[in-house]
Amino acid sequence: MFRCLLQLILSLTLLVIVLTTVAILGLFHRAIYDRVWNFPREAEAWEEIRAMREEPRLQYAWQHYRGVLHSHSHLSHDSDVPFEEILDVLKETDRDFIGMSDHCDGGKGDYSLQWRGVYDGKLFFPGYELNNGFMPWGLPSEVVLDCTMDEDELAAFIDDNGGLLFFAHTERERRWDLPQLRGKEIYNIHTDFILENPLILGLSKAPSLFVNGSRYPDQSLRLIFKHPTDQIARWDEMNRERRITGISANDSHQNIGIRARVTEDDTLLIEDTSPKTIAEYPLTGWRWLLARVLFGRLDPGKEVYHFQGDPYIVSVNMVSTHVLAAELSEAAILDALEQARAFVAFDAIADARGFVFQAEDGDAIAILGEYMPFSSSTNLRGLSPYPVQFEVFRHGEPVYSYEGREFAWSPPRPGAYRVEARLNIRGRWVPWVYTNPIYLTEPAGPNATETGHLLVSASVGP
Repeated sequence: MFRCLLQLILSLTLLVIVLTTVAILGLFHRAIYDRVWNFPREAEAWEEIRAMREEPRLQYAWQHYRGVLHSHSHLSHDSDVPFEEILDVLKETDRDFIGMSDHCDGGKGDYSLQWRGVYDGKLFFPGYELNNGFMPWGLPSEVVLDCTMDEDELAAFIDDNGGLLFFAHTERERRWDLPQLRGKEIYNIHTDFILENPLILGLSKAPSLFVNGSRYPDQSLRLIFKHPTDQIARWDEMNRERRITGISANDSHQNIGIRARVTEDDTLLIEDTSPKTIAEYPLTGWRWLLARVLFGRLDPGKEVYHFQGDPYIVSVNMVSTHVLAAELSEAAILDALEQARAFVAFDAIADARGFVFQAEDGDAIAILGEYMPFSSSTNLRGLSPYPVQFEVFRHGEPVYSYEGREFAWSPPRPGAYRVEARLNIRGRWVPWVYTNPIYLTEPAGPNATETGHLLVSASVGP
């Protein structure tokens, strides 16, 4: 009898071990594959691309800066990152500027609370992200926005006070018809999380982010990347009639994490990094003993555990908005954004400084966001520091493709032309750069009418 019972216990124990192993492998098989095979090769491929860098023979006459737009600080309810730490991140990632977008506090957006100006070589300019997607920059420090205002009144107030209105989270419906709108996000890291299938994220990608985030942070975050098809399609449609600047949104928060610290009154405080308190445990009796075994010395104020799933530096490093400006000042950077002298690039893979897209006609040159009358001698030219696949789009439709470091192409008709550039990573063409359009306008004639910023002829197709 005892022998049979022992065999049953051993069999059940073995079954539990097998089922647990299968469950762990089922949940973490993607993370293990990424750790030992996929991410090391991905990182090596990125390094190979960077090693191929050659400065293009043409450069813009403007100064070239890259920076971060749509980012949060300790002033937002869901972030606790101070400006001093943000400055350190900008230095480490070699970014030139950051446009803040903190959440309103008590229905107010106070532009005097955020850093403004150049700090140790890095430009900060204040801004807020409002509930209706409004994301205005350039308002004076004395402005305190009423974040509950009617959308039309708020847009007029922003414009009347010299602000620059952009829309955040453009996967959602917005007031696209507002005449004060100057630009929109065409890519947002947070949107990738929002639009991810919850089952796939939970069972496949989240475990890999958890396991590999510290060793392969950039490759881990790229797991969630999706080409922003819908956001770009709307952007292309709007650019047929008016100039709308496309930007990237890092949406940096550093709030997906958990930490534990010992308080002054000998309590173990567990909170997420929003920060919000999850639990508090008095360190007495067996709790003190267990915490001492797990964490070592329990000195008051000591942080004994910290896991961060979205480090500020990783989201900042992933994508940049590159601008062509006269100088590193708030006025100059905002002017570049308003005039669409900008492009979006995934610099975590490779530094996109040096990328060029322009229109040429004799001695005349038009760059990103600019207008040029179309003629039979107009050329579009693109140059890249790395071999890429260039794809030219007119009003959202692909019209030309070329692989290499440089292309020159004569478009057959007027329109808003932009370029996407892709890098060959392990045999796949991966999105790297999205430029703002160059507008080739129809010369004025008896059938021409002006629509927004563009001159279009009744004889010109879509």
